[in-house]
Parts: sequence; C-alpha cells; structure tokens
Amino acid sequence: MVSSYLRVLLLIIAVCTTSVNAEENFDPLTLVTSAIDQTRGLSSYSEMTMLIKRPSWQRESTLYAWTRGREDALIRFVAPARDAGNALLKQGNNMWTFNPKLNKSIRLPGGMMSQSWAGSDFSYDDMSRSDKWIKHYRLEHVATEEADGLKTYTIDAIPFDDAPVVWGKERLRIREDSVLIEAIYYDQDMQPLRRMVSTEIGVLGGRTMATTIRMLDLEKPNSFTEVRYDAMDFDVALEDRLFTLFSLQSRSR
Repeated sequence: MVSSYLRVLLLIIAVCTTSVNAEENFDPLTLVTSAIDQTRGLSSYSEMTMLIKRPSWQRESTLYAWTRGREDALIRFVAPARDAGNALLKQGNNMWTFNPKLNKSIRLPGGMMSQSWAGSDFSYDDMSRSDKWIKHYRLEHVATEEADGLKTYTIDAIPFDDAPVVWGKERLRIREDSVLIEAIYYDQDMQPLRRMVSTEIGVLGGRTMATTIRMLDLEKPNSFTEVRYDAMDFDVALEDRLFTLFSLQSRSR
C-alpha cells in the first residue's frame, strides 16, 4: 500500500518537474522571432484590403506589399484611384514615403515610426511588419495558457533604455504555432492605449497565419482599422531594385 502511494507520489513529482523545466526552457525571443518570420518568410508578396472605420465615415483601400527578410518592405496603394501610387519603403532602419501628387519621397525620422500611417490606426512600424521586438525590446515570459489544444504564451516586450520607441511596454500573446493573437501597447505610465487583435486565422501561402487583424485605439471605442490579407505568397523571387527609391516612386510594381 505504502509502496503504491510512493510510486504515485513520485510520478506526480516527475510530471510537475518536467512541466516546470519546460517552462524554464521556454525562450520568448525564439517564439517572437518565429512569429515575425511566419508572415515574411525569406520573401513575400501580399494583397491586402484595409478598412478604416470611424463613427461618421469609413474608407476601404487595396494595397500590395513585398518583403525580403526582416529588413526590407515595400507597400503600395493600388485603389481607390485617389490613393493609388502612395507608397512606403523600408530599408533596414530607414523608411521613406512617396506621395505621387507631390511627386516627392520623404525620409521619415526615427521618431515618426510610431505615428499613424495613411490616417489609419496602424503605425509605420506596424505596416512594415517591423522586427522592432527583436532589436529594441527585452522579452519576458509572463504566462502560458492552453485552448483548443494549443498553448498561447503571454510575453512582455520592454524597451531598452535607448530604444527609439514611444511605448512603455508591449504585451504580446503568441500561439505555439507562431500565430500572433494579440498585442497591447502601453504608454509610459503603463496604461493600455492600443490593442491589435487577430480576428480571423487561416491558411495563406501554405502557412497558418492571422488573415485579418484589427487595430483599436482604446480611447476611441467606435473607431478601428482592419487589414485583411486577400492573397499571400512566400519565398518569391524579388529583384534588388524593388527595394529602392526609384521603385518607391514608380507607379507600377
């Protein structure tokens, strides 16, 4: 009887120890890096619909985007006609915008990366699918939960002292299959100001990913911006000249 009790007790201890060790061995940097790469691949091409919703109006736009690695991105409006040609180029830490009406490219200073892009609730960093969490933040594992057979990890991204960011911290929720479920952005007083949530998850380009994401300003409950990925291809052949100022100012791909 005692022997059986001891065996059960030892088994419980072993299971608990294994669970604790698994949590101790969890590396938030690895998961965050995987989540970024999940929607970029070695390179990518995507077609998106962006809906900006306000209490008294809404606007829908169509965009095409190309990325290469974690450094380069080009995003271009293709519809409606009044917005067509507006574009955003990211090269490493540098970013430019192009306005065809002015026929001028403008390089954005670092302090503007967190500013609203094209009147939406997304920032320039958000739209370029920046790797800022890898470069400028310390990542801390906060909690783990499980639903529908998948673990979801809560990770706090705390900016380094010299990081060129405006947030006090960002709280990420990422599934174990590298799908970003939610991101909450806190000000310097640790009050939540923005929330990005994946409202639809599906398969595009052979990868499981968030196919629709919504950004909300928590101080404006009746407003939001939603981006829906309509098509996605990964590991596509892209020429170097695509990620140049000349390409940025071109009205076609």
